[in-house]
Amino acid sequence: QLQLVESGGGLVQPGGSLRLSCEASGFTLDYYTIGWFRQAPGKEREGVSCISSSGGITNYADSVKGRFTISRDNAKNTVYLQMNSLKPEDTAVYYCAAAYGTCYRGRSANNYNYWGQGTQVTVSS
Repeated sequence: QLQLVESGGGLVQPGGSLRLSCEASGFTLDYYTIGWFRQAPGKEREGVSCISSSGGITNYADSVKGRFTISRDNAKNTVYLQMNSLKPEDTAVYYCAAAYGTCYRGRSANNYNYWGQGTQVTVSS
């Protein structure tokens, strides 16, 4: 069974950090672009970042650029999202997704083939 599982979410104070993980089971991530998306209550799903299969191409939403870093370890079949300087507006459920083809800014969620169940990130004092 093809599955993506996110972990690493939680409650953190403003200015804090979290590292999210996206681990695949049932398939290898080597050939996929991986994207991170988030959805806050009452808002549409938003693309946060993506990374190409080789890791050579990364893209970020303007709202997280300079604060978030995406990376991957294909040997561990895992993609990470390091989130620093977190703000209350980063509060959302974060999802990872796998897609064929390359990573490019603005790539629609509709173009991703496999999705995880999400992990909650709450930034609050």
